[in-house]
Amino acid sequence: MENISALNLNSTASGWKQPLWYLFEACAEAPYWFVFYFGVKVLNLVAGVPLNALVMWQILKKKSEGSTSNIFIFNLSVLDAYFGLMTPVDLVNRLYFSNDHIWYSVRFAYGLKDVTPLFLTCICLDRYVAVVHPIVFTGIRDNGIRIGISIVVWGLILAYSLTKCFLGVLSVNEVFSGVILAAFFIMVFCNLSIIWVLRKSVAGKEVMNPIKKRAFKMVTIVLAIIVVNYLPPVALLPFASTYSFVTFRCKISLAVFSIMDLSCTMEPMLYISKMERSEFCPCLQSPSKKPVNVSV
Repeated sequence: MENISALNLNSTASGWKQPLWYLFEACAEAPYWFVFYFGVKVLNLVAGVPLNALVMWQILKKKSEGSTSNIFIFNLSVLDAYFGLMTPVDLVNRLYFSNDHIWYSVRFAYGLKDVTPLFLTCICLDRYVAVVHPIVFTGIRDNGIRIGISIVVWGLILAYSLTKCFLGVLSVNEVFSGVILAAFFIMVFCNLSIIWVLRKSVAGKEVMNPIKKRAFKMVTIVLAIIVVNYLPPVALLPFASTYSFVTFRCKISLAVFSIMDLSCTMEPMLYISKMERSEFCPCLQSPSKKPVNVSV
């Protein structure tokens, strides 16, 4: 979303600005997408932040026995949690302060969120190599490699975010489009390849191995989330110049960014759904199914 501090916003006697949908006067005729957009942001604050905190806690708790992708998942959760925590700052500044210095921090947060698909792409590539090229994967299981990749990705993310923060939204528009397009196609390719390999491994068999069945189901869900979250920007944003101001600024861009922002809550929910109940609390552990000998 663009820096709107320069817009001429009328204030009431109490100092509060007009409703969010009047940030662009022309958008007064289509306020509903603004309501949806900020509703998603509040959802990310209320649900997404605690869920991402839980994911980070679980990864730190079992870091010695977790998946190789957990390093990337942890970094993704950090970014999503930070973005969610910036919601109150964003809302208060839009409604009341309209402070230029605060807008810098808000734009920085939006910059971080723009390129979080980089870590999601790393997760997909890691799983792709593990399933499709298992021999290669055995040689690159070292977490040091993933830490190094994470440092490089953080460098790219911070460079993008700082550029957006100080030079404005227009300075990174083309980069954003390129990142989203590349990340989307890489993630779809990786997940389709994994699904193909898992299906091929059970060809001619009546029943799929339970472990592979769970993996197949999870990858299918991941693919669905990727398509839902990132297909809209891939399909709509490249044609931004063909839309009218009201159509793009008041409807399409809000819908696209709302759907993308939902990933802050959907991604940790997916991770948590894979966890055993006993990982939350030992009291939730299923009772043992082993026979018990009773002495009479």
